Amino acid sequence: MYLVLTAILALNVSAEVIEAFKTVDTSLVNSNTNIESSNVTLFKSLDKKKADATSKELADIWAPKAEQAKKLSDAMESYIDSLKIELKQGSGLTMEDGVEKYKEDDLNATSRIFDTDKKGQQLDARLKAYRAALLNIDPQIKAAFENTLPLEVVEGKDGTTPNFRMMPTVASITLLSKIQNNIKNSENQVITFAHNKIGEVALRMDQAAVLVGQSSNYVMPGEEVTIRAGVGSFSSQGGTTINIGGQNVPVVDGQGSAKFTASGSGLQKRQVTVTYLDQNKQRKEKTETVEFTVGTPGGAAVMLDKMNVFYIGVDNPVTVGSPTGWDKTTVSPAGCTITGSGSKRMVRVTGGTAASLTVVADGKPSKFEFRIKRIPDPVFKIGTGKARVPAVEFKNQTFCRADLEAFDFDLRFSVVSATVYFSGSNFPNTTPATLTGNSLAGISALMGRCGPGSSVTFVNIKVQGPDGVRTIDERSITLY
Repeated sequence: MYLVLTAILALNVSAEVIEAFKTVDTSLVNSNTNIESSNVTLFKSLDKKKADATSKELADIWAPKAEQAKKLSDAMESYIDSLKIELKQGSGLTMEDGVEKYKEDDLNATSRIFDTDKKGQQLDARLKAYRAALLNIDPQIKAAFENTLPLEVVEGKDGTTPNFRMMPTVASITLLSKIQNNIKNSENQVITFAHNKIGEVALRMDQAAVLVGQSSNYVMPGEEVTIRAGVGSFSSQGGTTINIGGQNVPVVDGQGSAKFTASGSGLQKRQVTVTYLDQNKQRKEKTETVEFTVGTPGGAAVMLDKMNVFYIGVDNPVTVGSPTGWDKTTVSPAGCTITGSGSKRMVRVTGGTAASLTVVADGKPSKFEFRIKRIPDPVFKIGTGKARVPAVEFKNQTFCRADLEAFDFDLRFSVVSATVYFSGSNFPNTTPATLTGNSLAGISALMGRCGPGSSVTFVNIKVQGPDGVRTIDERSITLY
């Protein structure tokens, strides 16, 4: 059942989910940059130690060990960067105005590269080799970090990498960034250890990155969830405290962890608060929320086919999972209506902020709660929809429209009315007009007067959608 749910969840690649992965990836990349800044500071200090007659003897022993850790880590990170590029290329990578564009929700590239082409097994093998090489730099390093390095390799029973199976490209890239974050943290720990072996250091932190991770995003009741937190750059003078889920945890080398036994069902949250001293010995605090889902003993589940919310005025497709036959399963809505049968259903909402579905499978009830949102506003467009267009192109347009952007539902809005103002070139005074419907016929004469330097502004734009009439943002078009 877990594998089935995982597969279904992997298919629910909404615009919101994609943006969430991109946000997490950006955070990880920034964290890696911060840790790298700390490592650069450490190496500068090592160079000073090698030049100082009082510390040169120890520095000559331990500085090469730190450099070896960096060399191993750089090679591993470079390899993972090559996997990211391969994933993007497999998802149709192109460059547009210097910006990478690829199919972020592609579900085939990851499986092909990591399973079919065995890159998942290669990654696992290289991570194991990297971890072993890092620990074997010195017996003291091995003794200190053998059980604490933040490097985990999870293999499937068939030798594949389950974390990447049937994942959209953007999610796989985020997972690879997380692995790079683990590598950076491991490198930092070893370099700090080597540095401290020479003696106390005058280390000034330029930046401090608060890092939060968890052992799993999905567990069953009774299973354990481990939440880890720490500071990527920390002061050896102390001052770091970590509170996870309301309990203070021991802090070792700027890091701490706590285990929780999952109970109940549905989305669970734990608050993580990290306090630390910045470079000016001022106390700073950062709080993050860790989320994970607890499954139900009966195995019932509800997965949204489009997004993690119900939208007003449209059919919201959902997939209902049940471990028993449908003759032993009932689905009861609250704050919404549901139609259909078996696993494929449609939910409609007319308003409110929340709704729920209760699935009773073989007498075991499971309640699933969802947010309710209004369909986002469309964007008023004429022609290509650009804000600057050639005058000759604008004058040849006959229709306007209201387009939904980055929205998974195939919905249409129609323009009801708008007030239009013509100004600039060929208009000594601002000239108002009224637009009715999608046709531009009513303002075609004024459009014909437009030339380079004219400006046309549409305000009080009313559009008709599945959930009624609404007013959307104004739109200005400059002609050249």
